[in-house]
Formats: sequence, structure tokens, C-alpha cells
Amino acid sequence: MRAAVLHEIGQDKLEILDDVEATGFGPGRVRIRVRATGLCHSDLSAMAGVLPQPAPFVPGHEGAGEILEVGEGVTNVKPGDRVVVCWLPACGACPACKRGQTELCLAGFMNAGTPNFKRPGGDVFGFAGTGTFTEEVVVDAGCAVPIPDDVPFDIAALIGCGVTTGLGAALNTADVEAGSSVAVIGCGGVGISAIQGARLKGAAEIVAVDPVASRREAALKFGATRAVSPDELPDAKQTVTAGEGFDYVFEVVGRSATARTAYDNTRRGGTLVVVGAGAMDDNLQLNMFELFFDEKRILPSMYGGGDVLRSYERTIALWRAGRIDLEGLITHRVPLSDINEALDQMRSGVALRTCIEI
Repeated sequence: MRAAVLHEIGQDKLEILDDVEATGFGPGRVRIRVRATGLCHSDLSAMAGVLPQPAPFVPGHEGAGEILEVGEGVTNVKPGDRVVVCWLPACGACPACKRGQTELCLAGFMNAGTPNFKRPGGDVFGFAGTGTFTEEVVVDAGCAVPIPDDVPFDIAALIGCGVTTGLGAALNTADVEAGSSVAVIGCGGVGISAIQGARLKGAAEIVAVDPVASRREAALKFGATRAVSPDELPDAKQTVTAGEGFDYVFEVVGRSATARTAYDNTRRGGTLVVVGAGAMDDNLQLNMFELFFDEKRILPSMYGGGDVLRSYERTIALWRAGRIDLEGLITHRVPLSDINEALDQMRSGVALRTCIEI
């Protein structure tokens, strides 16, 4: 079968191969025919070595498709079911799950160290224990979440990561207060979803911050009240908050420099939400006086900071009701054979989300 493979960390191109086989099928596992997958910036980060991932590997973790076969003991899905791939399934038994913090369950990460594929030259891993830039993938049954028939595969794929992450940051982690002021730094698919979440919660002012003009224009269509370049953020802070700082600032880039900017633009007593996934050696510096004196809340948001399955259901309900726009997030579509074109679109910033149709 076909799959897009990165041979070595640091390479910037994927190779489309037709000699890849999905492995690991057995009890408690399912085989999925991938129909659509989104390109998330985390895929690029893993390719570059920013996020830890063994190679060679098949990128992709934001996917949807159909169940081809199920292993012994699988009861949540059956062949023919339409599913979204959940790259962070909850085991239900660990301390984090028992506390209700299922987004902190590490069971899914344990799968990342086990190869999901093989080819004549040896084993191939799947990103985040999945790997959706392929025609078929075998995953734990808990990674296959059934979706209603009226949810298209491309929309379901977005719900599998970017939308859930961005919406959840505003709805769950920050719990944005109605009438508040919000700034979102980084307006790709996740940032736009955070903007939609802040709008749903009733934020009075939502300032989108991004260096790419097309993303700023898009942000206004999704609910931002104004959109500025990073250089224009100080003026926006002065205009919107009289210089005090925003009630909530979402950092959706994953770099210490933008996290520091986000902190500096959060008002005293306000909330900084860290959404972007960054590198382990990229350290954010805060002095102990400002940390104490400014009393700013710093809230990391992992995968939307809430129960993933509940978040999926909520997102579908909001989409059905017309409260959020998911179709508009997909700005580009390419077949698997043109996956490197999608990578270029993401790197240049012209794409909010590119859907790879398989």
C-alpha cells in the first residue's frame, strides 16, 4: 500500500512509497482505511526534530476513515463504521484518567515507540502512535472513535486534532469569560479554532496576531474583531485595553519568544494559555518577582484540556448548529501523491489546513 515516509529526522520532503504494510493487527486492534487526513504543524515539528519521534516514520495524526476489520475483543466499532482517529486515547485506568484528566493519559504515547508499519528495508513508525499519511493504519481500538454518517471525512479529520485543540483551549482550559478581551498569537488552524471558541464564549474583543496577511484576513472571517501583525500588537494592546493588557492571551506557536510576548501582553491577574507544542530545549524565562507580583495565570492546554470524546461530540453539535465553521478551515486539498506541496503550503503560511485526500 502507499504511504508517505520520512526516512531521517531533519529531512524536509516525504517519499511516497508503495511497499509499506500496516502491522500489529490482533486482539484489541483495528485496521482503518484512511479517507482524509489533515496536515498539522505538529507533523512538521516531528519531521524537524522539534517534537520527539523515532524514524523512519509515517507522519499524520489528524485522520478519518472506515473500519476494515477488528481484532478479537473489540466491541466499540465494527467493519464499515466511519471513525475519526484519536491519537491520544484514554486508558481509563491510570491516575490521570481516574482524576478526570483524560487528556493527560500517557497510554497513547506508549504506542509511539512501537512500529506501526514495515517495508522490505525494515520497520517504520507512525507519528504519535498513528501515522495517517497512508492508505491503511492499524491502531488500538480506543484510537478509533465512531462518527455520525452526516460528518464528512475531511471535517472529521480536523476534529481529530486541530479543532479540538483550539476550541478546547478557549472553552475548557481558559473558560473565557463573556465580555472579556482576548489575543490569539498564531492564526493557523488551531489558532483560528481558538478564536472561534473565544467568540462562542462571548469575548467582546478578539485580536488575531499573525505575520501572514492572508491568515489575518481569515481570522476576521472566523470571529476576530481585529487582526494585526506582531509589530502592531503593542498598538492593539493600547487601543483595546488602554495599555493594561488582555484578559486572555493564547500562544499558538510553540516558541519561547512568542510565549514571552504573550505573557507581556497579558494583564496583571489575567490568563496566558499555552497551546503551541514546542521543543524541550526551548526555555521560557520569567523572573521570580514578576511571576509573584503580576499574579498572571499560566495554563498549558494539552489537546484542548478536556475529555476528548466529549469534546468531539460537542464540536459536532456546534458544527451542525452552524455555530462554528469547519469547512472554511480547509483552504487547500491535495492527493497523497502531492503531500510535499501540502508541506510547502503549511511552511509558507498560506494554508490554514490542507486536507490530504486518500
